[in-house]
Amino acid sequence: MSTPPTPPGWYPDPHQPSVERWWDGSAWTEHRRTPEYAQTAPAQQGFGPPQVTTSVMPVASGGGGGRAKAVTLGVAGVVLVGAIVAGAVTLTGGDDDPQGGTPAPSTSAKDGPEPVASATEESTSPTTDPDPDTLVDDLNGITLPVPEGWEKDDDSFGSGATIQTPDIVDCPGDSGLCREGTVTSTTVTGTDETDPKALALGDIKDAADAAYDKDKLDQQPYGGITRHEKVKEGQVAVAGRTGYFVRWRVHTAKGDGGYVQSLSFASSVGSESMVMVRFNVGAGDGAPPVSVFDEITDGIRSVDDSATGGGVGNDVEPTP
Repeated sequence: MSTPPTPPGWYPDPHQPSVERWWDGSAWTEHRRTPEYAQTAPAQQGFGPPQVTTSVMPVASGGGGGRAKAVTLGVAGVVLVGAIVAGAVTLTGGDDDPQGGTPAPSTSAKDGPEPVASATEESTSPTTDPDPDTLVDDLNGITLPVPEGWEKDDDSFGSGATIQTPDIVDCPGDSGLCREGTVTSTTVTGTDETDPKALALGDIKDAADAAYDKDKLDQQPYGGITRHEKVKEGQVAVAGRTGYFVRWRVHTAKGDGGYVQSLSFASSVGSESMVMVRFNVGAGDGAPPVSVFDEITDGIRSVDDSATGGGVGNDVEPTP
């Protein structure tokens, strides 16, 4: 005759009986609760010594002594049976399969574990970012400095490694929210071109459109781009490699517009694929200075060589 599976619930941890652990019906989880909490919420019986809750019962005068003895013997019997079951679980049940002792809880389990922190959970809790001043782009083998007042974008997975200004403001054009500055690094795809200059020149319009024309919802947060002028372009050293950048001043139908820059260079790790870093900051009074482009470019490093230098290189004056 097969024994029915043990239902989910709180049971004494077979490896640490002083705490209770959550059994999900098929395996132990990492959820535990302390004895202090168990006193206010009794544990499920069956795994280890059961916790018996007793109460004071009024005894009728004249003839109540036999009933009191029966209650006492019943409680003692439950404790003895629980001790025998606990011994069987300890000897035959593993951490992943508590069915060795085939326990049968005497009360129904709760729907899920109580959110009570334990020593195990606290040791695995997320910790503070050890280096908030550096963004690591493992895919492209580089690190980018996070300027003072900026932050890493933890939700940019799949769209490139991104740093950004933390404040969000109402867009001057179509309804939506805008940031005063973002910088994103991505791998160049869809082309066999390896010349940094050709890549940067070919990307700058797309970078401007992505920042100040239509967004992913086909709206125009800045009312669209009305015109642009090239501010400068030139060769630049990036993480020990030769790169090239192009910078535009973009004017928009609504708002102050801003500045965009496309920077291309070869990664120094793996297949040494080409990397594209797009920059944009607003042109209004509250926006970061355009010099942050050079600050970030100068601080880009290879992940396997923190000593590699960047540098703004030699600027080339705007061409007609």
